[in-house]
Amino acid sequence: MGAPAFISRKLKFQGRIAVYTIAIASFIIIIAVAVSSGFRHELRAGIAGISGDVQLTSPYMDYIGEDNPIPRNPGFLSSIDSMDCIRSVTPAVYRAGIVKSGDNIHGVIFKGVPGGGDSLYVSVPKRLGQMLGLSEGDPLLTYFISSRVKARKFRIREFYDDVLGSDDNLVVYAGIGDMQRVNGWNEDEVSALEIVLKDRWQGTAALAEVCEEIGARILFNTPEDEDTVIATSAARRFPQIFTWLDLIDFNVLFVLVLMVIVAGFNMISALLIMLFRNIRMIGILKSVGMSDRDISSVFLRTSSSVVIKGMAAGNAAAFLFCILQGTTHFLHLNPENYFVSWVPVHVNLLQVLAADAVSYLLIMVLLLLPCLFVSHVDPAKTVRAQ
Repeated sequence: MGAPAFISRKLKFQGRIAVYTIAIASFIIIIAVAVSSGFRHELRAGIAGISGDVQLTSPYMDYIGEDNPIPRNPGFLSSIDSMDCIRSVTPAVYRAGIVKSGDNIHGVIFKGVPGGGDSLYVSVPKRLGQMLGLSEGDPLLTYFISSRVKARKFRIREFYDDVLGSDDNLVVYAGIGDMQRVNGWNEDEVSALEIVLKDRWQGTAALAEVCEEIGARILFNTPEDEDTVIATSAARRFPQIFTWLDLIDFNVLFVLVLMVIVAGFNMISALLIMLFRNIRMIGILKSVGMSDRDISSVFLRTSSSVVIKGMAAGNAAAFLFCILQGTTHFLHLNPENYFVSWVPVHVNLLQVLAADAVSYLLIMVLLLLPCLFVSHVDPAKTVRAQ
């Protein structure tokens, strides 16, 4: 063990307020990172459920109508499936409809998906169930209007939390076969193919790059006897959500910088006090030949252990909060403003470790400033001080 390490273990840090500040700052930083990740996780999952990350449709159709379907297994599909960034490609059939319960009616979008369960059973958003007074097992009379009106009586299998829906954009999930029959299509005709990407490709810039690559592959691999399709990214379909997520990420960065500055300057104050209280010891160490750098490392080591202890306490409190919020959702939000009805938290260990590492490094860099005091200590004066 070197002399700086040995001496630093004997020093006592007398700055409890600084320790509490580090813990509180670390707690706020981890919560901000977890909430940001939570919003991104919930909203990206909601987007993937509604339309996928990239949606392939006919350029000539309103995808909620019954005209101009695209093939379920187009000739270019193999070239899309071979891309490493793609997690899944799912066919879907859309159709606008009007649901009726008693005297109440409401416009919705039906989405037929594979594995939708028994025929004529549907999953309904909770918001629609509350508006129409529906319960599980109730019939759901629906009218599909085009050149002639088609009526279907579905039955409610379950309700689901509608993350991105609004009163004007409610999605009811049905079996893909039911919706193909409503549209008069065969099994190989669908409204859209929806592509879900792997996590690392779900950022705005990466999503645009992948969408462009998919569009190029479609253009060059579509057989002459098939109509072409267009690729539309989720960022283009839901620009307000991606803009909002980018704003949250900026706010997290602002919180991180602010908390590091607050914690750093509290540590600077505490370290300066420790330096003044040990000024005679600094003079003695200088008189026996220890360099300014080694003396500074003594106090930096002591400060480092305090920073680590404070960050550990803050991390533990933050993880406890995330567990409670994740299991109970005791903090609520207005879904009209925040898209979800609770504060979402998602602990990404890599992000947490990165936030801790950045915070620690920035605080230690700030602590280099008070260590400049060591070079101005005159051993001839301080050793004589009583």
